[in-house]
Amino acid sequence: MRISIAEIIRSRAGCLVDVRSQGEFQSGHLPGAIHIPLDEVPAKVKEIAALPRPIILYCHSGHRSGMAADYLQQHGVEQVFNGGGIFQLMQLVHPSSE
Repeated sequence: MRISIAEIIRSRAGCLVDVRSQGEFQSGHLPGAIHIPLDEVPAKVKEIAALPRPIILYCHSGHRSGMAADYLQQHGVEQVFNGGGIFQLMQLVHPSSE
């Protein structure tokens, strides 16, 4: 059985990592997210590898988080997923009641 990113986020399992810039992170982020900008990912592979699994990466659109996920997977970090953009993830955390 596979678990979805939405289920991981709602259950608060694992870890959320925001790979956006400092300014973007300061303007708002998901509750409990750790901030590691994309340009710092290569230097922090060991630190990221030590985080609770699964690790969900996100950014503004999903592009930077996809790059970070690919990099980490190529360097042996398992259970790392591209969560996509922050606004899509916010919808998963707080679905609108339409």
